[in-house]
Amino acid sequence: MDAARARAPHDQVVLLHVGDDEVAAAAHHAYAGLLGRGHRTDRDPGTRLEALSGTVGADLLEAAAHRLGRPCELLDRHGRVEHEVVRAAADVDLLICARDGDRERPGPHSLGPATRFVVDHAPCPVLLVWPLGEAGP
Repeated sequence: MDAARARAPHDQVVLLHVGDDEVAAAAHHAYAGLLGRGHRTDRDPGTRLEALSGTVGADLLEAAAHRLGRPCELLDRHGRVEHEVVRAAADVDLLICARDGDRERPGPHSLGPATRFVVDHAPCPVLLVWPLGEAGP
């Protein structure tokens, strides 16, 4: 949010959260596979994970909007994270992403696979920022 405030102080900002549906699907399949047919669907952990994902996504977006400190659009999508980010960037002027890789390994290995995909496929310029942490900005 700090990067968006600093580099796009007067532009419209869209905040995006993408829930990865594969996590809940894996829980559904594991539950069904472990217990076979006839298990109680109300105890399926995949259903709980889906509900938590929606709540957590909304909470993250609200916290990010609060930190941004100005009106913005909030998007909550589900699917493969890297594909949804590239789709959402179709009509934007600048995509700001927090790096998700290892600060100790500069270069191509400093990006995780999802961010590398976004950088390689985004239809707009991409600004990569390190999240704040023990190493500083």
